[in-house]
Amino acid sequence: MKKSILSVAAICAFTTLAQEVPVPASRPMTPATPTMSPAAAAKRADKGPKAPTYDEKADAAADIKAALARAKKNNKRVLVQWGANWCGWCVVLADTMKSDGKISREMLYEYELVKVDMGRFDKHLDVAKAYGAEFKAIPYLTILDADGKPIVQQNTEPLELKAEANAKPKLGHDTAKVLEFLKTHEAKPWVAADLEKAALDKAKAEGKQVFLHFGAPWCGWCHRLEDWMARPEINAILSKEFVDLKIDTDRMTGAADLVTRWRGSEKGGIPWFCFIAADGTKGPVSESDKGQNIGFPAQPDEVALFRAMLTKSCKILTAEEIKTLGDSLEAPKTAAGR
Repeated sequence: MKKSILSVAAICAFTTLAQEVPVPASRPMTPATPTMSPAAAAKRADKGPKAPTYDEKADAAADIKAALARAKKNNKRVLVQWGANWCGWCVVLADTMKSDGKISREMLYEYELVKVDMGRFDKHLDVAKAYGAEFKAIPYLTILDADGKPIVQQNTEPLELKAEANAKPKLGHDTAKVLEFLKTHEAKPWVAADLEKAALDKAKAEGKQVFLHFGAPWCGWCHRLEDWMARPEINAILSKEFVDLKIDTDRMTGAADLVTRWRGSEKGGIPWFCFIAADGTKGPVSESDKGQNIGFPAQPDEVALFRAMLTKSCKILTAEEIKTLGDSLEAPKTAAGR
């Protein structure tokens, strides 16, 4: 069922994508560096076109800005991987971050990834300089905090696999070292009870309610709820009545205590949400009269229950605004998924 909590390991597992390896003769950023061997190029051509690892048309400055906004909202870091499609090491590092289970989970939980195409050392140099990334070879990694401050600059050569004496060099990265690098620079976890208190204090000061919702990084339906709430036209309405309180059940310290206190049990699917009055009184919850959690309201009966929650609880929103919220959930673009 769409609302069931599945194994994080199962959700976060990524299929290893087979990709031919370019000639790793050189990593310096120079137009003279070769792309890939003729044999590898021919083999790739047989498989047809493949989406490039680095989007050569992307606006790096805008992508990093958007990633910082997401990181600030979710208490994550931003990992900028400066590279290029002609660079075999760049492609291999990007693939490793996607295909290794432990690393991909770490990226999902703790980082917003931005891959920046440096072209032939003739693109996005101003962006790299703005974030303090000074390098003569790629791939190169920069970690930013949620305010955009660089907290580490990393040449990736120390993360590469080391060949044994008299053995051929290995093309690839030591997954244990990459994981250790990422874990070392994680953001400090937020404390769920602190966020709860801040939200209730704000609601009391502004005469509003708290919209409490539980979610987790692996939960697609949780992301759909959060994305819907973040849509400008939806946020403009919801913010009149509610203070948003998202509790990450996997990443926040003490989150389990809040789940038990507000929901009554740690069991059950997510997202789960409820409305809380400024005085701490629990209002309507996202459950049917049979106790079944509706999660993100996507089906007609779920949307109807959500409309009823709003109608029963809201003191500020008008009937027309409540209708707008309900109608937006029934729109095709909402049902299309994430």
